[in-house]
Amino acid sequence: MGNQLSLSEKQMEELKGLSNFSKEEVQKLFKRFKSLDKDHSGGLNVEEFLNIPNLEHNPLVRRVVATFDDDKNGVIDFTEFIKNLSIFASKSADGKEEEKTKFAFRMYDVNNDGYISNGDLFKILKIMVGNNLTDTQLQQLVDRTIVQGDKDKDGKLSYVEFVAMVKSSNINEKLSVDVS
Repeated sequence: MGNQLSLSEKQMEELKGLSNFSKEEVQKLFKRFKSLDKDHSGGLNVEEFLNIPNLEHNPLVRRVVATFDDDKNGVIDFTEFIKNLSIFASKSADGKEEEKTKFAFRMYDVNNDGYISNGDLFKILKIMVGNNLTDTQLQQLVDRTIVQGDKDKDGKLSYVEFVAMVKSSNINEKLSVDVS
């Protein structure tokens, strides 16, 4: 889709198939995506995401962008944008709880090895709490969290263990956005 000005009918159908958005919503999101693409590269980099009001001060933006970036090339193309945004779209909340949980897991799995290690959890929580806790206090929190969730005692959290830990957290509501 690169630097094109509009979507073909074929592209539109493919994008609708990847998401729960209507044709009108995809067109609206494409227009918004193009307006965010300040360098006209056909994709959004971290700096362009940081220029979005309400995201500029969010400490997790870089991690969200890395998680959206399915091909790990440092740029979110429109297909990646639509596919991942669809997970959080308020209108498509029904049946999306597992996808939201998988996304949250991927956010914490910093090294993409399929587990949340002590180091992974420390990095994400450090981003979230900044200097509000000392590294020692944060490490103690990480250690307690891993011990609490690590049912098979391998020193890390699997996806199944993560799901068990977050099952009562209303993840479906917390990870929802209104794209209208």
